[in-house]
Amino acid sequence: MASLFKDNAGNRTIQFLASDGKRRSIRLGKLTSKTAESLKIKVETLASSVAAKLPFDNETAVWVAGIGEDLAAKLANVGLLAPRRKNCSLIELLNMYFDEREAGNKPGTRTNHRTITNDLVRFFPATLDPGTLTAVHAKAFLAHLRERELASCTVARRIRRVQSIFAFAVKVGWLTRNPFADLKAPGTLPEERKAYVSAADTDRILAVASTVWRTIIALCRYAGLRCPSEVFRLKWEDVDFGSARMRVPSTKTVHQTGETHRSCSLFANLRPYLMEARQLSNSEAMYVVSGPLGDRIREKMDGPNGSNDANTRTEFLKIIKRAGLNPWPRLFHTLRASCETDLLAHLPMHAVAEWLGHSAAVALKHYARIPEGLYQLAANGRVTSGAVAGWSASAESSQFEAIEREDSAAKSGAVNVQNAVQSGSVGKEQEMTNATESLKNQASRRVLSPSVPPGTNTAMTPRRFELRSQP
Repeated sequence: MASLFKDNAGNRTIQFLASDGKRRSIRLGKLTSKTAESLKIKVETLASSVAAKLPFDNETAVWVAGIGEDLAAKLANVGLLAPRRKNCSLIELLNMYFDEREAGNKPGTRTNHRTITNDLVRFFPATLDPGTLTAVHAKAFLAHLRERELASCTVARRIRRVQSIFAFAVKVGWLTRNPFADLKAPGTLPEERKAYVSAADTDRILAVASTVWRTIIALCRYAGLRCPSEVFRLKWEDVDFGSARMRVPSTKTVHQTGETHRSCSLFANLRPYLMEARQLSNSEAMYVVSGPLGDRIREKMDGPNGSNDANTRTEFLKIIKRAGLNPWPRLFHTLRASCETDLLAHLPMHAVAEWLGHSAAVALKHYARIPEGLYQLAANGRVTSGAVAGWSASAESSQFEAIEREDSAAKSGAVNVQNAVQSGSVGKEQEMTNATESLKNQASRRVLSPSVPPGTNTAMTPRRFELRSQP
């Protein structure tokens, strides 16, 4: 509880018990009884919040943001408020946040900060005192982003960035509360942006692509690597054909896990394309994607704007159109999502998530798709425990055994191809090509990519769910 006193000169003073057990005094000067009583109530509220280490309620936060510098300084002197930084403007806050939090980040992250900085200073004056912003201003800014018809995921991402900026201002004592803290902008990927690229369509694209582009596409579609950050950083020393594993550079998540690489399976559908790339590349090549294209992309990635300058879309669009297909949204991300959708159908989720470098929650929210074939499978009553992951050994034993035989043949073919690569003997190029083509045919008959007529690539019809008819 706080107490209000008035001396003989008419000056009023508020006394309260601070969280450290000591009494503190706030000299208010000459005020009316009504105004002084109102301030006493606010002081009690502030003292309770500070003692309980709880944020101010919205009404109190708005009141604090509107008080003058003199009163704010008196409240700060007794520990009820954080000291205000004088002459702090919105642009100064943004610059300070950049220097403290963004300067050491990747070029792409820094570019994102510049984008949200431009959004804020175009909507609010750059010289505005950020302490005057309220929840009403925050909602107006959110409405402004939505009126620009930005994607919901983009809006949500920018709002989260603004919340981080103002949370930083509260932490360093520039502000007493975050006006954007309670703002909610759920970001969901629109259905029209979700797509599935089937293995048959992938094969059509690979058939018209150059060797280096076959490697890039296969790494995205059959191993789920991020492009360009992981695809163009993968080195031959990280590919172990003997143990069927890869060490994938984890540049995107290194700040979260502390690991520079993650372990990933060398999937059967990917193996022939890596074998081909190994055979045709220079023996001294360091990177899996080498040559002029790889060198150019890596140079751009190491530049001031990072991956933002690494233009891989233009040529990929030409290859897709050359294959007679319509481009799908989010070109490389969709290949990665299609790969993960296939893997989740028959492998444990924790393994798939670890191989692709994110959590199971992220896999379900951003990558997993529901293919059309699964609807029919469920409608026919054929989805039981283990039905997708092996199609129920009792009901589909012959189908599962056939897949196992094909897996064994693919593995045998992979060993033959590896021996051909390691031997380095002259005059066996044709033998190598035949082995590669044989392995590609074997891999294409696996559960992940059975043979079906090519369809629309955005229809999300993964063929692994379409069961073969039993004899």
